[in-house]
Amino acid sequence: MFEVIASRLNAVRSDMAQADLAAFIIPRADEYLGEYVPAHNERLHWISGFTGSAGAVIVLADSAAIFTDGRYTVQVRQQVDANLFDFESLTDTPLADYLADKLPVGSKVGVDARLHTLSWFEQAKERLAKADIQLLALAHNPVDNHWQDRPAPASAQAMLLGEHLTGASSLKKRQQIGELITKQGADLALITQLDSIAWLLNIRGRDVPCLPIVLGSALLWANGDMCFFTDTAKLPADIAKHVGSGVSFSQEAELARAMGALAGKRLLADPNTANAACQLSARDAGAHLVAGMDPVLLPKAAKNAVELAGMRTCHVRDGAAVSRFLAWLDTEVAAGHLYDEGELADKLESFRLADDKYIEPSFDTISAAGSNAAMCHYNHMNGTPAMLTMNSLYLVDSGAQYLDGTTDVTRTVAIGEVTDEHRKMVTLVLKGHIALDTARFPKDTTGQQLDALARMHLWQHGFDYDHGTGHGVGHFLSVHEGPQRIAKNANAVALLPGMVLSNEPGYYRADGFGIRLENLVEVRPCEALKDAEREMYEFAPMTLIPLDLRLLDTSLMTQAEIDWLNAYHSRVFAALSPLLEGDDLSWLTQATRAI
Repeated sequence: MFEVIASRLNAVRSDMAQADLAAFIIPRADEYLGEYVPAHNERLHWISGFTGSAGAVIVLADSAAIFTDGRYTVQVRQQVDANLFDFESLTDTPLADYLADKLPVGSKVGVDARLHTLSWFEQAKERLAKADIQLLALAHNPVDNHWQDRPAPASAQAMLLGEHLTGASSLKKRQQIGELITKQGADLALITQLDSIAWLLNIRGRDVPCLPIVLGSALLWANGDMCFFTDTAKLPADIAKHVGSGVSFSQEAELARAMGALAGKRLLADPNTANAACQLSARDAGAHLVAGMDPVLLPKAAKNAVELAGMRTCHVRDGAAVSRFLAWLDTEVAAGHLYDEGELADKLESFRLADDKYIEPSFDTISAAGSNAAMCHYNHMNGTPAMLTMNSLYLVDSGAQYLDGTTDVTRTVAIGEVTDEHRKMVTLVLKGHIALDTARFPKDTTGQQLDALARMHLWQHGFDYDHGTGHGVGHFLSVHEGPQRIAKNANAVALLPGMVLSNEPGYYRADGFGIRLENLVEVRPCEALKDAEREMYEFAPMTLIPLDLRLLDTSLMTQAEIDWLNAYHSRVFAALSPLLEGDDLSWLTQATRAI
């Protein structure tokens, strides 16, 4: 494989030489700039062999470097030839800084502007200009010129969701967003986030694993009219009737022509999420760019009553499926039957597959045995899946896409006997989970302001975790939905009723074990404080799956925390017991017993 990679690097370098480029940047991204990249757009993998979800390669005339973050320090060295690439940190060494230090003055650096945001492009251009280096947007990507066995894009037909699932027509949504475009002082908006388009048109697709969208981009006018640029062969014959008046469909190649016809128009576009190529072409054609957040994000995140009902319903069915898996796992471990991480992930999905509304996983299952769970984004598919071992912890983080909603849950499970240290750390994590779950907070509170609640009990003992506490979750859409989140880093987005977020504090001991306890919660008005002087909100758990009582040290818990746990388990039993029977029901009864 390394010989193949070397020949690919040389092919790219030949194109660079013809264009007089000293460097070419290849990010792990495509023109949609989303979290998931379909196989036919995995350019970073093609050039390097690296399969991680974040990174970039810089190809120079006689060398190359691959940039990854801390999640992939081990993996990148296993997959990428050190004779061909230097290893660099994506967080510690910005790409533009690396190039400014490496290249002589007067050099030219090429990028495919479709694969970078406008904000990154302009910042990098400014940084390189200070070093007398020119950043150029290329008309053709050298990788695409030489990728002979490139996979074909997905061709599955789009799915049309009725209002019984979405709660609002496409026309109503488009008019709602059109009003927001007008308020921003724009004539139209460039919509590039794939889940925003799917939500606007009440469609879903199978173009990207784990994300039920149809690839494409859109222009949405202030009056609610919209043009969707996509592979029109994937659109059902009755889609025009489904979306209502004001929507047209064009092949994706027509987008460039449409951007070139916007002279004099005020185009709302998000410089931090939309690709640079679209915005640069519009600006070059005489359009005025109005920088602003994708106007669909907040209305989509604050789900309506029908969407919330679907989310709650699918979580009950999902809870039953995961509980069947956990019951099976306990039985198998008790019988001395241990499995590897891949077999466990497949077994878990088999229980979800019995649901006729199940479509696919909402992300690659994190099935982590023992010390592998200390890597919070571990993926057993990147190597040889490890076997469960007795007297250890098993962490399983999984989710599902159902027609009526999206799920994401993490449970940490005792495999045999566990230590007092295991119980202490799981209990500290649970105490943080409870503190966040029971928070009451005034309108306009952000997730950043609440994040410390989930960490405070760990902090009191000198511990912490290095990931966010909560991310937004879509309705049969992205399992990592913005713009809301709960994390240490700055996020000015206030939490709104109808938003769904994860509550997932954790703890990770290198080469030892990993712990994470995750439920999805919805933001709702606080009924108990409805007459308070401030408008108050609270969280309500959507996830209904038992927490492992064997892993708790109740001496570290307050009576209020024990009461929370008993009330939560009572609610879990009430919701799931009608769906379980026999040994599964017996397991649920024991797993949700009061303590």
